[in-house]
Amino acid sequence: MARHLITSAIPYINGIKHLGNLVGSQLPADLYARYLRGRGHEVLFLCATDEHGTPAELAAAKAGKPVAEYCEEMHGVQAKIAEGFRLSFDHFGRSSSPQNHRLTQHFAGVLAEKGLIREVSETQMYSPTDGRYLPDRYIEGTCPNCGFDSARGDQCDNCTKQLDPVDLINPHSTISGATDLEMRETKHLYLRQSAMKDELEAWIDGKTDWPVLTTSIAKKWLNDGDGLQDRGITRDLDWGIPVRKGEEDWPGMEGKVFYVWFDAPIEYIACAQEWVEAGKGDDWERWWRTDKGAEDVTYTQFMGKDNVPFHTLGFPATILGSGEPWKLVDYIKSFNYLNYDGGQFSTSRGRGVFMDQALEILPADYWRWWLLSHAPESSDSEFTWENFQQSVNKDLADVLGNFVSRVTKFCRSKFGEEVPAGGSYGPQEEALIADLTARIAAYQGHMDAIEVRKAAQELRAIWVAGNEYLQSAAPWAAFKEDPERAATIVRLSLNLIRLYAVLSAPFIPDSAETMMNAFGPDAVRDWPAGTAADFEALEPGAAFTVPENLFAKIADESREDWQTRFAGTRS
Repeated sequence: MARHLITSAIPYINGIKHLGNLVGSQLPADLYARYLRGRGHEVLFLCATDEHGTPAELAAAKAGKPVAEYCEEMHGVQAKIAEGFRLSFDHFGRSSSPQNHRLTQHFAGVLAEKGLIREVSETQMYSPTDGRYLPDRYIEGTCPNCGFDSARGDQCDNCTKQLDPVDLINPHSTISGATDLEMRETKHLYLRQSAMKDELEAWIDGKTDWPVLTTSIAKKWLNDGDGLQDRGITRDLDWGIPVRKGEEDWPGMEGKVFYVWFDAPIEYIACAQEWVEAGKGDDWERWWRTDKGAEDVTYTQFMGKDNVPFHTLGFPATILGSGEPWKLVDYIKSFNYLNYDGGQFSTSRGRGVFMDQALEILPADYWRWWLLSHAPESSDSEFTWENFQQSVNKDLADVLGNFVSRVTKFCRSKFGEEVPAGGSYGPQEEALIADLTARIAAYQGHMDAIEVRKAAQELRAIWVAGNEYLQSAAPWAAFKEDPERAATIVRLSLNLIRLYAVLSAPFIPDSAETMMNAFGPDAVRDWPAGTAADFEALEPGAAFTVPENLFAKIADESREDWQTRFAGTRS
């Protein structure tokens, strides 16, 4: 048994997330966590809400609520939706927690002692109309790199280029829309990433197994243009973690808070502390401190490609720069974008299907299967209602659901609600078992490598093999001439349902549980061992119940209705 620490990029608190956010981090992280638990490994799976920065302030202002009240409310909303999608977090924390306050201030103090933080007097956008400095996300304009007309002051959502507000063409305040912006002098703290370039580059070069998407983005930031730049880690905001040097005041930084991209990754560690304080665990240090047992932990992060720079450079610079024995990430699984019907999903612009809406119209497993089997790994992918309907109807209803229904109902009609005795596996069964044993090994290989789409394809092929066997062996025909032969076919097919439940649980946990529950609480739930015994776990005479229809097909009328209702906008 190995130990695995898994974190998903923490979602912004500013509203309910869309399906693109879900498939870009939380859902594949849950897939991997469930798989590893199924294999018997010890897993700590952490996520949280990202509650600081301008997105929180803007969303709270729009909602007409104090920021703290808004964040507490939305954390509850996001936690409930995560539960609805069966995201199996060991803890779902909050970046505004006291633990993250203390830890962020601790890191800042240590980095300052190491000479890795410098104070910079700089000019910053000031809005006379708003009477305040405007942090980068309070400013939008046209990207000078790609021409996108709604680029933010810190980064362009379209081309992912890092920006400063002064780079934008025709900038305006997102608070008032004012364009009479001017530059005024202020003082901020910068993390001296440039001083750590060689160390960071050597560390990244050592990650030869990382996805190309991850390393290519990291190296672009390391080497493009003038190379890795120092990064501001403070902002002029009311809401956030106050700037302190450990437990001491930081002269000249009064009234400022740490930049959200500095404190948000530190929340991964703080979240483990919250997990202990919530009574769910008893030792967070064995997961995060290499001097306290974390040296044997494998740490995997999941995120969309826009988050890669902060997890390959900023957060590692914080960890490495501290000189303290913190656990560094071993593998970063990054994803491209999931687009929606010819455009981009966007929380801020209300475009696409959002997580709460998805759960209102269909169960979580329908969405989990489509999103994971179409995960944007090698390139951007696109959600269309036609493709979604086709995938649900063919993969879930026609292949898996139909197999379970046909086998259990036929057995009930001919042998009763118990696994039939009689007969023994012959050449046809042995060939199927050999084929499935090889396929299960391939499936495990893809899951171990976090190749999500390949794993989904192999799982579907495993389901298909059972259907093809059932169709070829035809127990309904065999029963007329040789009831024992029919009993053999049905007994193996029932064992396949149990096996499918175990293998499918990471992808479609609710449906897998329904399949497993058909065989009662004592049914063997162990992951297959790669032997013939995997196909004989249900003994003759074992009782079962016929489960409800696992998957309802999506009718054309429903698809057309949803296409109209979710046409890419949200009020």
